[in-house]
Amino acid sequence: MIDYALRRRFSFYEMEPAFDSEGFKRELSEHDSPQLQKLVGALRSLNREIEQDQSLGKGFRIGHSYLCGLEDGSVEELSNIVELEIAPMLEEYWYDDEEKVADWTEQLGAALK
Repeated sequence: MIDYALRRRFSFYEMEPAFDSEGFKRELSEHDSPQLQKLVGALRSLNREIEQDQSLGKGFRIGHSYLCGLEDGSVEELSNIVELEIAPMLEEYWYDDEEKVADWTEQLGAALK
């Protein structure tokens, strides 16, 4: 929920994860990384789970921007994104379900192997 005073003062634009956009596909093509492709697939699956979660919904999905502007698309760089950016957010999303957080963190990590 957003405070009504804020809602009155700002415009809101709903953005979708753009894993299928031409710009993102171009970005991915700059990196010859099967792990990057697998991570995108895992994030798509995670987004379906998030969207179906009654306490979250589609506004909480993980966007493509986490994978934009990569330096080299190495496993180390991707692991840092998962461990330092995405996993902590999942911990906030599912603060009451440590097992779900661990499962999804493991699935994202497995994509990088």
